[in-house]
Amino acid sequence: MPSLILYLSTAAIFLILDALMLALHMRPLFQRNLGDQLAENIRVLPAAVFYLLYVAGLIYLVSLPALKTGSAVLLPAAILGAMAYGTYEFTSFAIMKSWSAEMVATDVIWGTALTALSAWGGLAVTRALLG
Repeated sequence: MPSLILYLSTAAIFLILDALMLALHMRPLFQRNLGDQLAENIRVLPAAVFYLLYVAGLIYLVSLPALKTGSAVLLPAAILGAMAYGTYEFTSFAIMKSWSAEMVATDVIWGTALTALSAWGGLAVTRALLG
């Protein structure tokens, strides 16, 4: 049961924060740089697969060990976020003409913070509910 609470609380935090950032900042930023290369609507299935697997990896690699041992969660989660978002952004910047340094910096900083905050928040909710 602790794993399920940890997963659901982390996923909820991650999804809410990312939805806000995507709508308010990232979509306009990517629209300015990529224009008509962006899809009109988000493809829900690939997005869902990413979110489900990314949060599962975060739980497995960072949050569960922190829950079991009391180890740190913010720094390991931030490192995971920087690696994951950095892989996507730096690869895209290396091979795509319209990719910008602003997109890279914004998304890597966001992915780092989002991953760390989601792991920390999910762990805090889980600990509070488990007493």
